Amino acid sequence: MAYKFKNAIIRKPNKSIKNALSSKNLHPNYEKILKIHSNYINAFKKSGLNIILLETLEAYADSIFVEDPAIIYKNNLIILNPSDPSRNGEAKIIKKEIEKYFDNIFYIEQGFVEGGDVLNINNKFVIGLSQRTTKSGAKSLSEILMSLGASIHITKTPNGILHFKSECSLIDDDVILVSKRMSKLDYLKSNYTLIELPIGEEGAANSLRINDKLLLPDGFIKTEEILTNKYNIIKIEVDEISKVDAGLSCMSLRW
Repeated sequence: MAYKFKNAIIRKPNKSIKNALSSKNLHPNYEKILKIHSNYINAFKKSGLNIILLETLEAYADSIFVEDPAIIYKNNLIILNPSDPSRNGEAKIIKKEIEKYFDNIFYIEQGFVEGGDVLNINNKFVIGLSQRTTKSGAKSLSEILMSLGASIHITKTPNGILHFKSECSLIDDDVILVSKRMSKLDYLKSNYTLIELPIGEEGAANSLRINDKLLLPDGFIKTEEILTNKYNIIKIEVDEISKVDAGLSCMSLRW
């Protein structure tokens, strides 16, 4: 199952995160980020995961978001290629830091791909073309994943959404939490059970299922009411990371 994990890689927060990429031109508060990060790690521990904590990378403002430069599949590490020049070199660093934990290492040979555009649904991957992931990058990643036994579907992320997973997340075997915009994607409608978020609560879409826990962004009351009887929820405040277009899945690699 795509939400069953034993390990997680998480990076310590960097003070330079105030300069992270932001479509809203906002700057998160470092002290508040530290609190969110602490709560995040505690939630992972409650979910039974072994945590590998990487050192801070001050030279890279977005480096706390380790999901973008790499993904993991069947104990294979796939090094991606983030599109923004400010993240050039980040993938090479994380590869050196974590390669010892994996059986094989693969590399994107062309184009750009970020992990925020890659949704794993039980050995089937949906790759969203977006501002950050190109057709050639998606094709390169697809070839690697298919060689490892996965099936692939490439689709276009709806306009106005930064990453594919910004407004969707797998929360059960074939259940996906989606915003209204994402609910209109034919592939998702035809193949999965979709739980559509209430209008105004799109920020809850990037939730994170880990084993028997569901990490849910705090402050989305209607969404919590919909999910509370079905899932073991841990709420995490995400206001500061949302200033730089990030969500719960962005801050970890899980396998």
